[in-house]
Amino acid sequence: MTDENFTDKAFKNKVKGFTSPTKRPESAEQRAEWQKANKEWWTNTPMKYDWREGIEYPLHSAEYFKDIDDRFFESARPYMPWKDTPFEKEIPFDKLPEWDVLEIGVGQGSHASLIAPRAKSFNGIDLTDPATEATTLRMELMGLSDAKIQQMDAEAMRFADNSFDYIWSWGVIHHSSDTRKILEEMHRVLKAGGHANVMVYHRSFWKYYVHDGFFKGILQNGFSRNSFVGANQLSTDGAIARYYTKKEWRALVEDIFDVDGFSVTGLKIELLPLPAGRVKETLAGLIPNAVSRFFTNSLGWGSFLNIRMTKKSSE
Repeated sequence: MTDENFTDKAFKNKVKGFTSPTKRPESAEQRAEWQKANKEWWTNTPMKYDWREGIEYPLHSAEYFKDIDDRFFESARPYMPWKDTPFEKEIPFDKLPEWDVLEIGVGQGSHASLIAPRAKSFNGIDLTDPATEATTLRMELMGLSDAKIQQMDAEAMRFADNSFDYIWSWGVIHHSSDTRKILEEMHRVLKAGGHANVMVYHRSFWKYYVHDGFFKGILQNGFSRNSFVGANQLSTDGAIARYYTKKEWRALVEDIFDVDGFSVTGLKIELLPLPAGRVKETLAGLIPNAVSRFFTNSLGWGSFLNIRMTKKSSE
């Protein structure tokens, strides 16, 4: 797939002024500019996992959603295998029947399809209309008329205080104009003692500095922005992508959330500093899943930082 945000070599249309891995906007004007670019990026390029291979089924059909799920969940299986249900190691499925749940960033509804049928109540939000439309239609196909899907900026949510027991967000809030603003909103809308699971990008030495910064930045893209930050932005989807260490994340949330635990995971292809394509995918397929998990998960080389948090009391 090639569109205005993506070529075979790099992701494009990045915001201006993003000069450090976790940089926040310096003014209200810059924040608005970044969020506008963020919304436009994901409106034009919805998360359908079709970067290089299109989807042949009719838009929003049952087959269309199944194809997206197959691509997404099978890519996750090597780093997060499951026995019964995808993401069962992160999502507390056994507690969902007692919880009012919010998902931030529904995408095409893959996680919503797992969570909504099991939750006491389910609300899903996304910054873009294509995502909310797709997930709304998916919920209708599943017969989940009580699931509520809304277009909403997570930096300024239209929910009352203390509305939810649990928030799930996978690979979303690091793309927003100001991740901290979302965290403050999450704290506000969670009930006392409420829980959250989020995944943000992990600034591992291997993936950030070696794989994307050096090999892709220099060898593939010619280090076109003359920095590791620029090289990683070109290697990552979205108009913005922040990368955090565990220490940085703790410092970011320490006044509003208790961090209950971290885990690091990552895609198998992240181990191979080669241009994207069939050769890389073929070689990755030859690596046993247990071996790739040793590097991405156990050694912390992976690019996904999975975080479990509990709302701190405001008292």
